[in-house]
Amino acid sequence: MASGIAVSMAAMGAPAVQSALAGAATTAPAVPGRRALVVKPVLSYETPTRRPQTSWRNWGGIQTREHAAEELARIAGELDKLKTSADFPITVLPPAGVRNGGELEKLEDLGQADAVIIYAAGGPSNVFDAALKTGKHVIIFLRHRSGPVYLWYEIVSPRYLRRHTDHLAVKGIDDGDVVVDSVDELAWRLRALCGLKNALGTKIVAIGGAGGWETPNAPELAKAKWKLDIHTVSYAELRKLLAAAMEDQDARKLAADRAARYLADPLVKLETDRSFVENAFVLEQVFRSLMNQAGATAITVNHCMGTIMPMSRTTACLTLSLLNDDGYLAFCESDFVVIPAGILLSNIAGRPNFLNDPTYPHAGVITLAHCTAPRKLDGKNLEPVRVMTHFESDYGAAPKVEMRKGQVVTNVIPDFAAVRYVGLLGEIVDAPLLDICRSQIDVAYKVPDDKIALNMPGFHWETIYGDWTRETGYALKKIPIAWTFLG
Repeated sequence: MASGIAVSMAAMGAPAVQSALAGAATTAPAVPGRRALVVKPVLSYETPTRRPQTSWRNWGGIQTREHAAEELARIAGELDKLKTSADFPITVLPPAGVRNGGELEKLEDLGQADAVIIYAAGGPSNVFDAALKTGKHVIIFLRHRSGPVYLWYEIVSPRYLRRHTDHLAVKGIDDGDVVVDSVDELAWRLRALCGLKNALGTKIVAIGGAGGWETPNAPELAKAKWKLDIHTVSYAELRKLLAAAMEDQDARKLAADRAARYLADPLVKLETDRSFVENAFVLEQVFRSLMNQAGATAITVNHCMGTIMPMSRTTACLTLSLLNDDGYLAFCESDFVVIPAGILLSNIAGRPNFLNDPTYPHAGVITLAHCTAPRKLDGKNLEPVRVMTHFESDYGAAPKVEMRKGQVVTNVIPDFAAVRYVGLLGEIVDAPLLDICRSQIDVAYKVPDDKIALNMPGFHWETIYGDWTRETGYALKKIPIAWTFLG
């Protein structure tokens, strides 16, 4: 556990501790990228024999082994193109042809896969059943015009999904897992599954413990539903590390040099005391070391509105912003009601998210604000920023990130019970400077105000550049968490 890690580091003595801190800030490996989604494509087909004066074949253009070989080559080519153009990591195993569920179960590399794509040209429904029994995600791909037409293009709903009834009758798969012709439709589902794979089991350091915005069971729900591995570091332990860092001349020089480079950026405007910024870099070095020691790439800070300030001689706001821009996932308030949503969104989109406080929707606009926004919100480019004090304390260093007007954003609103998330697509129309948390945006939307007001569970929201609403809803149903998309 991280508490043991922190104690062992404190026991090293100040020079050894600071050597570790300096290494974490300057020579540590880059944050590991997302793990690749491993996909196994499987062609299900049949080779019927002609019989006189009776129906001897089902619908479909794949009727012989030669047809199947041509189709396997077509599948491989399509997936090679998808892999080349994908904005998420994906590994595609060699496509294989099967004629029944038993043959699928015998595929030697099936165990390596996270997801199975059944290209359902023909064959029995037990191919689908065998794929589902593996516990892997299953997508059914059908052809209408993208190649030889498939049998299951006709019958996947009545014969399989509904099992000759009027209602969904199969567990683990539904109409949202069926794709016809479109590789783009396939790609966004795979992107969602890649994000989910990387979100589940995330290791996260919780400074001052795990919380949930007055929801005591939020950390346990996050562990149960998202398999989060939460490493607690007490404030007593953090105080020892920070004291050693503050007293070490090399560590302070390193932080001062890094702060100077940050402030030299023409897109950065300093509007608070420079020492707060330098101390934010000292704190950032400590946080990096704690994550490195725990083998984690995520961190959150409890009681960040007060407890951390006397020992860090700044606020955690800028520190968390810096970590997000460098590829970590860094959250304020230790709110495990919303943190899983942020982890999922960032792993789907490959970019940092903005955890924020919502206000009340009115006149087609809602204001979202917090003091810890990242700057690299599109995953590549740094937005302009004014470094100010944290609003509530009028102390420390907090970024007012000038988010891009006209930018489409996905907003995810988690509920306290972790059973239903709400989604809202919006557009940034202003980045004002109200007397509220420093990073603030007015987001316009195209649904009635009361529809949003009546569908705002929980408290904190997660906001991210881009439209990721389809992927989010698709990933959530695998948890399962219900998804209400408002528009």
